[in-house]
Amino acid sequence: MSRLPFEAFLALRYLRPRRTFVSVITVISIIGVLLGTAVLIIVIAVMSGFDQQWRDTILGFNAHLKVYPAEQDGTLSNYESIQRIVAANPDVIGVSPFIRTIAPLETEPDDGRSKGYVSSLVGVDPGSVGRVSNLPSSIVEGSFDLADKGLLIGRDFAVRMGLELGSRLAVYSLTSIEKMRASRGKTNSEVLLPEDFTVRGIFDVGFPDYNREVIVSSLEDARDLLKMPDNSAQALQVKLRDPFLAEKVKAELQKVLPESLQVYTWIEENRDIFGALAVEKNTMFYVLFFIMIVAAFGIVNCQITFVVQKTREIGILKALGASGRQILWLFLSQSLVVGVLGVGLGFGAGRLALAYRNELLAFLRNVTHSEVLPASVYHVYELPAAIQAGDVAFICGTAFLICVLAGLFPAWKASRLQPVEALRHE
Repeated sequence: MSRLPFEAFLALRYLRPRRTFVSVITVISIIGVLLGTAVLIIVIAVMSGFDQQWRDTILGFNAHLKVYPAEQDGTLSNYESIQRIVAANPDVIGVSPFIRTIAPLETEPDDGRSKGYVSSLVGVDPGSVGRVSNLPSSIVEGSFDLADKGLLIGRDFAVRMGLELGSRLAVYSLTSIEKMRASRGKTNSEVLLPEDFTVRGIFDVGFPDYNREVIVSSLEDARDLLKMPDNSAQALQVKLRDPFLAEKVKAELQKVLPESLQVYTWIEENRDIFGALAVEKNTMFYVLFFIMIVAAFGIVNCQITFVVQKTREIGILKALGASGRQILWLFLSQSLVVGVLGVGLGFGAGRLALAYRNELLAFLRNVTHSEVLPASVYHVYELPAAIQAGDVAFICGTAFLICVLAGLFPAWKASRLQPVEALRHE
């Protein structure tokens, strides 16, 4: 004899796969819960992966805080003294000056036509930039050498412009171009020549935008290009022991720094991209959660069909002394089984799909002959994913709760049937 309570025993008997309409509905209900759980786990994990990877790559290349002059287009003429004040904060682990400007440039090939482009030129201090950025450790070709007009370029920029180690680039400054435009047509018109740089290294910081748009020179060469005074910089970049201390450290620095300086956090500078991602993640969750609602209707339909078809059996069980609570648990157990199977299989399917997500993307790319995940749009080279235990527990728990609630009303109706009503037409 079975050691299971008779409610659970009968519930499992009713759910056995048979060639009946009820069995088909049961399978469809389980598949609905499976798909809802799996899709939610996959989508939320991917969105969390985007958030984590973007944060890691952006904060790996950029610092957590930046100190700028409050005056627009101002410079830090005494950045060493400011650097010492900032470095005295116990949460600061690195400070480095930098210059950033828009730089029109032109390749200088040995043969063939040259290519022009407008890039973002960043001038860094070779001695201290490694304390605030992963740039020195991200060199994939060549070396971190910025001496004598040395230049570092991203791997995507190198491919686009047809550059390699030793290639030469003519870099212009916007200030020089404006001066030439202003003196055009005059007897004493000026012709300002560009600065010649040599590619010494190619980097890959894991973020397509940086690999495609940013070139790096020494602070001194960038200063010469912009005709800035010696011993000056545009701003300071600051790295903290914990990036989420940025707001706290900002408030502390604003108290000790001159009023002519402003501190900006990485959150403020990237508010648009991370804010949009958070909104999209929440929207996707609510939209895809309706899959669960559809699955719940399937469970309700399945249970109502069970109750209608088993009305005679319910009457017999009631006549033999079964209580309303036992009948309720008999039919509610079926919803529990559907929930456990659907959520469990959905969890497994979601984890499996996430484990082979990039292989699946490669298959779709080969089949459709199109770029499924263009790096220029999504800022990644591969599909990221971060499975967070809290998200998975919430999805699985909510899905299971919906399954139970979906079967509660039909089970309650079954428990309210009276033996006389159930057996009236027998």
